Amino acid sequence: MDQDISENGAIFSPEEIINTCQETLPELVIEGLELFNAHEYFEAHETLETAWRQETGPIRELYRGILQVSVAYYHLIRKNYNGARKVFQRCHKWLEPFPDNCRGIDLASFRRDYLQVEAEVIRLGPDHLANFNPLLLRRIQYQLPAQKRA
Repeated sequence: MDQDISENGAIFSPEEIINTCQETLPELVIEGLELFNAHEYFEAHETLETAWRQETGPIRELYRGILQVSVAYYHLIRKNYNGARKVFQRCHKWLEPFPDNCRGIDLASFRRDYLQVEAEVIRLGPDHLANFNPLLLRRIQYQLPAQKRA
């Protein structure tokens, strides 16, 4: 992993990214993930954006990447091809620096899933987006520490 530079110019080292991944998920992010998993993509975006705004460390870029996938999925279910494509193109740079598991989020599966959705959107194109199979919109898998489980 190389350094990650966010839009505000902050530079995060690979060590900072790895270290931040060892921490636990804030409640607001868990709420955003649950909304995402309930296919409430607009609400997931709003909740994760609040968490992103509250965070100053490198983990904020992970939250931004996930909320951008939420926006892409929202555009997709509204049959907005151009909106979905545009947002998919942006989300990669924010998710790329993070390891396959970060704060209990299975990013390897999440990447595989949203890349499959993106590929299907491209394959269908704007004229056939209505044929998109919604079963491709999978849940984000994550594990909470034992003390956070209900």
